[in-house]
Amino acid sequence: MSADHEQFFQRYIYGVMTSDVDAVAGMFADDGVYELPLTPLEGDVPRRIEGPAAIREVRATLRARSKTDYRVNIEQSKYELHSTADPDVFIAEVDTALEVGGDLRVLSLLYVFRLRAGKIALLREYCAPEWLPVNSAA
Repeated sequence: MSADHEQFFQRYIYGVMTSDVDAVAGMFADDGVYELPLTPLEGDVPRRIEGPAAIREVRATLRARSKTDYRVNIEQSKYELHSTADPDVFIAEVDTALEVGGDLRVLSLLYVFRLRAGKIALLREYCAPEWLPVNSAA
């Protein structure tokens, strides 16, 4: 894995985990695209979002209307990066540990990054439909 990809991903995922929508949107090229292919067609979240301003708006809206109060546990979250034959493309497998009430849950995601000139040209995010319980506080 490229050290550049590792640093880039760490910056991106830190912005996601801390809900810094400005930092995340700022990593996209002016014509950058954020795709969520597994989003339900009947839902109100678009499957394709174009440009940093729209990406910022959608991510901020999603976080603001989250019905669940949670905290990302950065220490227990983990990821693995994978190189591809294309030096501008890499894949990230992510297990985000979330503290929800007294429970620790995991949200599993797969990201495919396509970079151009140090910015995200295309990001596809594949997300598990639910948070899986890890343990239960008794």
